[in-house]
Amino acid sequence: MQLDLYKLGDFELQSGEILTDAILSYETHGSLNDNGSNVIVYPTWYSGNHEDVRAAIAPGRALDPDKYFIVVPDMFGNGFSSSPNHQQYSSDRNLFPSVTPYDNVIAQYHLLKNHFGISKIKLVVGFSMSAQQAFHWGALYPNMVDRIAPICGSAKTAIHNHVFLEGIKAALTADCSWANGEYASPPVAGLRAFSRVYTGWFASQAFFREGLHLNFGDDVEGIFSFAENLFGSFDANDLLAMLATWQSADISAHPRFSGDLSRALGSIRARAVVMPSQTDLYFPPEDNELEVSQMPDAELRVIPSLWGHLAGGGSSQSDMSWLNDQLSELLST
Repeated sequence: MQLDLYKLGDFELQSGEILTDAILSYETHGSLNDNGSNVIVYPTWYSGNHEDVRAAIAPGRALDPDKYFIVVPDMFGNGFSSSPNHQQYSSDRNLFPSVTPYDNVIAQYHLLKNHFGISKIKLVVGFSMSAQQAFHWGALYPNMVDRIAPICGSAKTAIHNHVFLEGIKAALTADCSWANGEYASPPVAGLRAFSRVYTGWFASQAFFREGLHLNFGDDVEGIFSFAENLFGSFDANDLLAMLATWQSADISAHPRFSGDLSRALGSIRARAVVMPSQTDLYFPPEDNELEVSQMPDAELRVIPSLWGHLAGGGSSQSDMSWLNDQLSELLST
């Protein structure tokens, strides 16, 4: 594996704003074959980075670096690619512009096309916010992408999902030490509140009823600690920047589609296997069912799990095994 930075220069965003001296952090696994036909792209998700994707990549697994060239680009805002906590924004972190999933995908396209000379992608796979990016890849570059596998994510952030995100954002920014983003030290109380509110959305009601939260510790404080360690390791403005990207996710929000979601979904020519969790509280299977019905070559496969959104993120080994089997089958067709 190799971690590197791709310099995008002054990168124009969908909004027309400029992300100055933009950088895209990425990690690669395996080697590009002679005809460039073995490329897999796996972007990162909310509060995730390239290190978190490593758990899904191993010899003998579906994402096998001995067979494929796997590119893992870090999402803008995650602290590795251009983010509010980087030096050029340190004097005024509110200067960091709003970034959409399309902005991330276009930056990734430049990396693959201009840096590696890649013209075909065998698979774009993603979890949560990177599942959203997989949909965006399929819509924007239909002639380049052969397959997509969105896991626990949607082509457009639903209104209920948006409302959930407003709640955790309010918990963080209510901390007076957040200081409208100009904090001198981390807003610890706000980050803790953010984490505790988020914990109730990670998994399903049955997950707690069946005691599966005890996988994280002797009582419910274990999963609270898991969330606090996860989100507390991030810069607060980075969390808010990624949250804004999440809220803006909409594959129809592009001049090519003019806000027509059916048209955007219908443009995805890639073979798609869309895999929501049966018990996800903010990316429910019903949303994906509607999306799949409007895609030319798509299939809905629901993860039979009580782990809610966590089913797609590596917390449950049985769920990861199930997902690996689906990816193996998709890559073989």
